Amino acid sequence: MRREQVHSMEPNHEFSDQESELELFQKQVTDRFQDLAAVTPDELLSIAWVRKLLDVFVSCQEEFRIILLKNKEWVSKPPLDRLVAEFFERSVKALDLCNATRNGIENIRLWQKHLEIVVCALESQQRALGEGQLRRARKALVDMALTMLDEKGSGSVFSHRNRSFGQHNASKDHHRRRSSGGHSRSLSWSVSRSWSAAKQLQSIANNLIPPRGNEIAATSGLAVPVFTMSSVLMFVLWVLVAAIPCQDRGLNTHFSIPRQFSWGNPLQLLHERILEVSKKREHRNSNGLLIEICQAERCARQMTDLVDMVQFPLSEEQKMEVEQGVQELALICKAFKEGLDPLERQVSQVFRSIMNCRTEGLEFFSKSNSLE
Repeated sequence: MRREQVHSMEPNHEFSDQESELELFQKQVTDRFQDLAAVTPDELLSIAWVRKLLDVFVSCQEEFRIILLKNKEWVSKPPLDRLVAEFFERSVKALDLCNATRNGIENIRLWQKHLEIVVCALESQQRALGEGQLRRARKALVDMALTMLDEKGSGSVFSHRNRSFGQHNASKDHHRRRSSGGHSRSLSWSVSRSWSAAKQLQSIANNLIPPRGNEIAATSGLAVPVFTMSSVLMFVLWVLVAAIPCQDRGLNTHFSIPRQFSWGNPLQLLHERILEVSKKREHRNSNGLLIEICQAERCARQMTDLVDMVQFPLSEEQKMEVEQGVQELALICKAFKEGLDPLERQVSQVFRSIMNCRTEGLEFFSKSNSLE
């Protein structure tokens, strides 16, 4: 928001300090997303870039949490209490998407194992390539293609054994809530076969609108960081669903990025760039826009065509093509091996960050209500 919109109270030393803190938060969000938007096409949506995005989210979330803690007396008063409660409602819905992302990473690991089998079977440094190695490689490629088709269908191959980032007794709590409440909403511990990442995103985006001037004035400007963090949460989740294979993923979520905020421009630029990537022919039917996934799909298709056409004895040209394909697959496997574990840990960190902020907020609300 423009400076005069945040400066909505009579000026004094206390509010000047608070306003400076709120403006600093806005600037930090803007600077971080400008850095994310400044990358080249070869970097955008790579594992390394998604990890940087998650780091940005955790940093913003922690600074937002501190702002709320410093302004507890405002958080319990209307209309800020309603705005914060809506943010926490979006946060709990976000936990499912963290779990779906984690399951998507499990799917990628399965594809990685198939690719490693292909590499192991077709490496010709120690032995001459024979029909047995080709059959083994072909089977691994077919198995990988089948698991990818499963993922594009209505349910993931991992949909019945989702694991949460929560405590060990989380699944028991979830089953107890389902049996007592008689509902099948997934919220935070696991997801059902009918659960949809696209619908969950849309439910988070619904009614996400900038605060009005009277709301900013009535909250001493605190309505602005609440909206900012809600928008950051929404955008980060949208990117995760776009990049990582998950159940019923889609990019057609309707949400607007307001330009009156300084961070709106880099978010809008990233949104447009990612949509443009999704429109490319080779990405339309992809399991995810993560660069490494697209590379794996392309190389697997090329290797499948090559293995199907190979005849013995192999010509020198065919040997070179096989060797080149194996080298490309080996590089992809290396990228997965080095990047997926840190990525999963960061998704877990995002999950815990959301949980901790929400838990602290709900505890404060509970104490405030008990004192009234």
